[in-house]
Amino acid sequence: MQTRPVTINDLSKSVIAVPPMARDSNLKFCLEENRKIVGHIEEGHVTTLLYGGNANFYHIALSEYGEILSGLVEVAAENTLVIPAVGPAYGTMMDQAEVLKDFNFPTVMVLPQQGLTTFAGVDAAIRKFVEKLGKPIVLYIKYDNYIDVAGAKRLVEDGLVSWIKYAIVRDDPAVDPYLSELVNEVNPDLIVSGIGEQPVIEHLRDFGITGFTAGCVCIRPELSDELLKAVQAGKYDIAVNVQKIFRPLEDLRNRINPVRVLHEAVALAGIAETGPHLPMLSSLTDSEKAEVKAAAVELLNP
Repeated sequence: MQTRPVTINDLSKSVIAVPPMARDSNLKFCLEENRKIVGHIEEGHVTTLLYGGNANFYHIALSEYGEILSGLVEVAAENTLVIPAVGPAYGTMMDQAEVLKDFNFPTVMVLPQQGLTTFAGVDAAIRKFVEKLGKPIVLYIKYDNYIDVAGAKRLVEDGLVSWIKYAIVRDDPAVDPYLSELVNEVNPDLIVSGIGEQPVIEHLRDFGITGFTAGCVCIRPELSDELLKAVQAGKYDIAVNVQKIFRPLEDLRNRINPVRVLHEAVALAGIAETGPHLPMLSSLTDSEKAEVKAAAVELLNP
């Protein structure tokens, strides 16, 4: 596993995969099935793994956090960058900082808390967490009311941010006042598109940001890598065609639920047995599973 600090080159050379987490029938981290997921992604030339929402780090227990981190270190290749998440609750992330001190992850992502927050409060929480951990974090901007641009800029300027995952969904990704302001105030080389394959052209071409995170990359990593390289080379006709291949599964994620669909799509495509969801989430219905399986299998084996 890569342990040196994250660079701009790291953000641009690889799609940032956001995988699901495989669990066994007892809801325990399943080493071998997670190894299958990671190996499949790495075989597709994707070398950065971000464990956040799709892995449901929102609901993991503090008592299992260290075991999960150890498992992620074990399944990743020597040159693979692994970034786990903390939070979203303040108390949770501060307790997780103690566990993280026993590991060499170069950065971690702070999951965005929704509700019971203020701009100044989020700023203070991140500062206290970074002070305790001793490393910069990935700032995950998912909601307009989470942190303002001025606050994000201060965190970056004070050396507290490794990079920014920008994931506020817009009806038209090319029209985004927040992102427009953000790239004017913060070096766009530090900002990554965080909404999968579909807004990549607009985000990278029109706003000049660096790379992108994705879930469907876990099904066809080499194709997602092709999309990144096409956009970076200005070959937008190729990029549009690649996006069309991902769209059926992406549309199902948008219609049903992004996390639940990806978790089960990886299993239904035969990549690995991802197991049950943690409680607070539930399985897909039989009809939804049929749709997801068809789309996942077609994506994996066109």
